[in-house]
Amino acid sequence: MSERGRSDRPDKKADDDGEKLIADNRKAWFEYEILEKFEAGIVLKGTEVKSIREGGVSLRESFCKVFGAEIFLWNAHIAPYSHRGSAEHEPTRTRKLLLNRREINKLLGKTIEKGLTVVPLRMYFKKGRIKLAIGLARGKNVRDKRETVRRREADRETRAAMKVRTGR
Repeated sequence: MSERGRSDRPDKKADDDGEKLIADNRKAWFEYEILEKFEAGIVLKGTEVKSIREGGVSLRESFCKVFGAEIFLWNAHIAPYSHRGSAEHEPTRTRKLLLNRREINKLLGKTIEKGLTVVPLRMYFKKGRIKLAIGLARGKNVRDKRETVRRREADRETRAAMKVRTGR
């Protein structure tokens, strides 16, 4: 039992910094070169929060757009809550992100000026709130993607060789 009287379940444990990963957009790391990261809050409905707690979220095809002084998350799929009554949300609706004005202005300027894009990287709980890590990114070309795959395979082979050598 923890200090607050709740049992510490291993499946609900948080990282050392108090963050618990909900969803990870691994495809974004492969498709884009991430130049800068930001942490954003997200405006959600009650059934969306409950569904996210169940793990019903996918960031795979989602993206962010800046409109005026606001930034929105598009195409993120949050599954309908399994125990809902009559209340229901649209799974891929547009959701507003919460950032400081200067961060939004910075993102807007870089996307217009340099042709960069804003992609969601991961969704996580931080101190009981749902946060979204977004990144300012530049699209990779095919050559860069091949290089990433080559580097990943070389690292995998090196780890396997070290494992055999040490006998683990």
